[in-house]
Amino acid sequence: MSGLTLVKAQRSAARKILDFFGKGVVNLVLIVIAIFWLVPTVGLFISSLRNSKDNSASGWWTVFTTPAQLTVDNYANLLQNNQFMGSFGNTIMITVPATLLVIIIGSLAGYAFAWMKFPGRDWLLIAVIVLLAVPSQVALIPIAKLYGSLGLFGSIVGVVLFHVAFGLPFAIFLLRNFFTQVPGELMEAARLDGASEWRIFSTIIIPLGMPAIASLGIFQFLWVWNDMLIALIFTNASSQPVTVAIQGQLRQFGANIDVLSSGAFLSMIVPLIVFFAFQRYFVTALLAGSTK
Repeated sequence: MSGLTLVKAQRSAARKILDFFGKGVVNLVLIVIAIFWLVPTVGLFISSLRNSKDNSASGWWTVFTTPAQLTVDNYANLLQNNQFMGSFGNTIMITVPATLLVIIIGSLAGYAFAWMKFPGRDWLLIAVIVLLAVPSQVALIPIAKLYGSLGLFGSIVGVVLFHVAFGLPFAIFLLRNFFTQVPGELMEAARLDGASEWRIFSTIIIPLGMPAIASLGIFQFLWVWNDMLIALIFTNASSQPVTVAIQGQLRQFGANIDVLSSGAFLSMIVPLIVFFAFQRYFVTALLAGSTK
């Protein structure tokens, strides 16, 4: 009996050693991948903290041997650039309404498709699914003509409406599928207590569906904030977002890496803040339905 116990103990110890080194190899591989993935971002950030003379003379990695190159003058000059700060404000004015409208309308429509019965519901849902396969590029010319006739071409409102229109199919499809997982007994009990559809939606569906709603908000925010194609076509000099402004600086000041790097990093940091702020909801939505 003691011999069997000794064998089990030896096997257990060997298994622990194998598990330790197995996890260590996996962690090491993940760390290496993460380092290679972050190298361009780190290089962009360091380049934004060096002046144009240093950027032209040597690579960004030389800052580790000569840290005196680091300076915040690039950001100070950038914040005093009225054109760039105006485009940064335009990006916020485009992204925030486009994200909020998609969340609000998508949540209402997703609840209706999931738990309300009305004529043609299934056919409308099929139409929404079909719209998911329609690329935005096919609508550029027709919508440009429509905006020209309505006086919306070159305005922030036109860009917001475009992003809302092409963001709603995915939003409705995503939220409808998530809302169907809510137990129907909760809503039946609320209806028996005299709750209206709006009260059910606001007190039951929204709290339980917050992970999916937050995930949708992250996706929509990143899509709109980083968009350049739609903004390049439907905006003018007074309404262009930061992506178009950086692209214009690239054509005009191709050698000014300090201006481009600081502007690009400043435009990149906002989506990162939004993502990490709602990361726990995003993870919860990804894991929803994986366990019972």
